[in-house]
Amino acid sequence: MKKIFIIKTGILLLILQFLTSCEQSFDQPDIQNNPNAVTDVTVQTLLAGTMLGVSMLHEDTDVRIASMWAGELAGLSRAHQGFGQYIVSSQSFSWNILYPVASQARLIQVKADAVGDKWTKGVGQVLEALVIAKATALYGDVPYSQAFDENTYPTPVFDKQADVYQALQLTLDNAIQNLSAPVGLAFAQQDFLYKGDVAKWKAAANTLKARLYLHTADYSNAIASAAKGIQSQSGDMLIPHGTSLAVDQNQNYDFFRVNRAGDTGFDGAYLPKLMQSRIGSANSKTDETALYNHYFKTGIVAPGSLDPNTTDGAFMANSSHPILTYYENALIIAEAQARKNVPNEALVALNAVRAGLSGGYLNGATLSTAGRKYEPYTLADFSATGLANPTKASTVQQAMLYEIIAQRYIIFLMQYEAFNDYRRLAKAVPVVQLPIPLYVGSRRPQRFIYPQNEISTNPNVPAPLPDQFTNVSLF
Repeated sequence: MKKIFIIKTGILLLILQFLTSCEQSFDQPDIQNNPNAVTDVTVQTLLAGTMLGVSMLHEDTDVRIASMWAGELAGLSRAHQGFGQYIVSSQSFSWNILYPVASQARLIQVKADAVGDKWTKGVGQVLEALVIAKATALYGDVPYSQAFDENTYPTPVFDKQADVYQALQLTLDNAIQNLSAPVGLAFAQQDFLYKGDVAKWKAAANTLKARLYLHTADYSNAIASAAKGIQSQSGDMLIPHGTSLAVDQNQNYDFFRVNRAGDTGFDGAYLPKLMQSRIGSANSKTDETALYNHYFKTGIVAPGSLDPNTTDGAFMANSSHPILTYYENALIIAEAQARKNVPNEALVALNAVRAGLSGGYLNGATLSTAGRKYEPYTLADFSATGLANPTKASTVQQAMLYEIIAQRYIIFLMQYEAFNDYRRLAKAVPVVQLPIPLYVGSRRPQRFIYPQNEISTNPNVPAPLPDQFTNVSLF
């Protein structure tokens, strides 16, 4: 990570990078030494730019790779065909955006402290946690405790993944405390995610805590955090987009439709097969046809191809993209309660998501009324002969877990949390998994590979170097 930290100057480059949809802006190591860069920026400028960076990191190539490795998306051409076949190297990944964005989030906190602004500091802590949570989930052991002081730690140590998770929980606890302060400076003008609504940022912090507790199988704390998390659709953390080319378009649209049409698609992917099987099942309480059509459309790239719906669905130029949502929060409660074998509470949470889908809501969009049906389940629906037990699981707990896991998988399209789930579920007890097939070979990818720049400049990189089939310690 030597020389990649942006201390005061890089935010303008970050904004430029986002607006031009050019992922190469941070591919040079001496970015902080740019002699033409502005040497002082306000906390407001940092806040807006860092939110842009965090948003970009939730729609980038890494997310597409995670979606392919989770079986949701298929790599069909050029580099993405190789990614889809699990072919990657240390050159395939980069931290030249990820860690600078995290560094900007830390700098927000320093500047907020200087003026006694607890609210803005709390937002900076949530943004930091979002970035580092992505890093550790995908890579395992990563720098964190020494990551933001290049002068003292030019080659920071790699903290154990379990320690990073514990530290992130503390970061989020501090964020919640700061966001609970009675007064703070207004930041609505710079906040395109929540318009300065401190209560929504506080709820989002709790939902992120719940996500991390679910990863570590701490189900009681996951439930407790989610109970204080995002409680309605209006609390969703969504990245807004517009239709201006190379300015504010959804990055998925830019990739799927503009710059790399045909490189990826859904032909051969497991997600549409799963949804087709659910649509064709005997489950009379559910019809996911509208959601299927929202995700997929035939013949956009080529006749007969099953493509991302960039025409009138999830991946239009102005489609919002999720970071943290009410549905995820409720499904965390549902799964955690089911794993604790408290089926009634799990059912309440699952049905809350179904009620939202029944109303047609998903990530700020409204699904068609045609083919949209999500009637509330009862416990009897998960019995051995129940309509919501397609695998004929022997217990209500297992059947309910399968439905919750399937619903999470469907909701998480183009979110790296789907890849986290597919690895996490191999260890969670009782073991209930979706039958996601391998694209090639006999081994499933388990992690991202450390970037070559980090290998070349930081002697603390774990040795021997893990490949993409080596499990991270948590999963």
